[in-house]
Amino acid sequence: MDVLTDTTQAPLSPTPRTTVRRGRKRAVEDRAALLGLLADGLVAHLGVDVGDHPVVLPCAYAVDPGGPDDGGTLYVHGSVAARWLAGATDATVCVTVTELDGLVLARSGFHHSMNYRSAVVVGTARLVTDEGERARALDAIVDHMAPGRSATLRPATRKELAATAVLAVPLHEASMKRRDGGPADDPEDVAAGGWAGHVPVRRAFGAPVTAADASAPVPEHVARVEGRAASALTR
Repeated sequence: MDVLTDTTQAPLSPTPRTTVRRGRKRAVEDRAALLGLLADGLVAHLGVDVGDHPVVLPCAYAVDPGGPDDGGTLYVHGSVAARWLAGATDATVCVTVTELDGLVLARSGFHHSMNYRSAVVVGTARLVTDEGERARALDAIVDHMAPGRSATLRPATRKELAATAVLAVPLHEASMKRRDGGPADDPEDVAAGGWAGHVPVRRAFGAPVTAADASAPVPEHVARVEGRAASALTR
């Protein structure tokens, strides 16, 4: 995904709802960094009020930086029969994406931490009803997992499309935080000695495993997935 678009010029945290207040030194104000994180991540968590309680749901997603919504568009999809869909449509939702980059092991429990990149997007979710946009969004969600995959698939059936809903969330209201490096121990703890440091965490894909009933060889776009995570997480 090319994140160098006009939307990268807009500032992050444009409203009080997404302004970072605690840990401001970890706040990232570069929208291109946000789009880079969203390109690297694979799982989003959607928070929505379903009436008698809130729910937070893991979901696949895709981002169109030049999408029709303010600041670009983040897409998620689900079953039309899902209860959360009614609660999310035309309502304020919160979408988060987090990548864990390391474990920070300090000399005290208080200073233990994690290295991470995290994004919070707040906005009014709209149900995508335009057939062309919905098709592009569903293809983008597939391609977010394996770039180039959607072009190799058969077209979705009418029944499949009728069973699937797509929600769009504007990227206008968003914030990002990042931590890297080692622990920030108190001077007296450093003087007392003992080991401290951090353990890098890297996501890795294994070699594709062909289904027992598949007659075709592993396509090139699938083979490329094996090395995708390492390059994404070391940028």
